[in-house]
Amino acid sequence: CIELDQPPVMVVKPRETFTISCKITGYSASGGGYINWIRHSSGKPMEWIGWYYTSSSNGVTDSLKNKISFSSESSSNTVILTGKNFNTEDTAATNRHRT
Repeated sequence: CIELDQPPVMVVKPRETFTISCKITGYSASGGGYINWIRHSSGKPMEWIGWYYTSSSNGVTDSLKNKISFSSESSSNTVILTGKNFNTEDTAATNRHRT
């Protein structure tokens, strides 16, 4: 079971840094399974944006390499997506899935 810990709506101003936390229960965030992140912009197909396995084993789609990074907090078993330098055209709903 994974639990996404974020407000239902997150408003971020252009170029503002933001974080989305994914609290994990039932397995370890440091190598217990892959967390894949996707986003869905209105009127566009869903887009895979990145994955997290461990702090040294994760990746981001090429178009967002300078905008997204992943980290984790082992004490709370949480994976964190940090975004920066997003613009108005980057508006989207974000989701995550364990694989």
